[in-house]
Amino acid sequence: MREKTTPPSPDESEGLRLDIWLWRARFFKSRTISTTTIKKGRIRLMRFGMTRKIEKPHFIVLPQDELIFMRGETLEHIKIIAIGTRRGPAREAQELYTSVLTTTR
Repeated sequence: MREKTTPPSPDESEGLRLDIWLWRARFFKSRTISTTTIKKGRIRLMRFGMTRKIEKPHFIVLPQDELIFMRGETLEHIKIIAIGTRRGPAREAQELYTSVLTTTR
C-alpha cells in the first residue's frame, strides 16, 4: 500500500511563523508577548500591495513582506529581509529586517 505524502507548501518551506519571527528579530522579549500582540489584531501585513490584519500567531511570513505595528509609543513599519535560524544577538537580529518608517507619538 502506498503512503500518501503532501509536499510542503512554498510558504512553509521559505517562511516562518509570525510569532517566532517577531521574537527572533527581537521586537518582543518573549514569544508569549509576541503571540498576545498578534492575537489582539495589532499587526498589519503588507504583501503584494495588499494590507491585511493578522490575528493568528501561526501565520507564515516571507522575505519581502512588510509589517506595521505599535511597539510601546512607536509605530514600526518594517520590511522582512531574512527569516533567520535562531534568536541571536541584537546585531544579528537587525539583519533580518529593514525599517521603512518609524514614528513616535
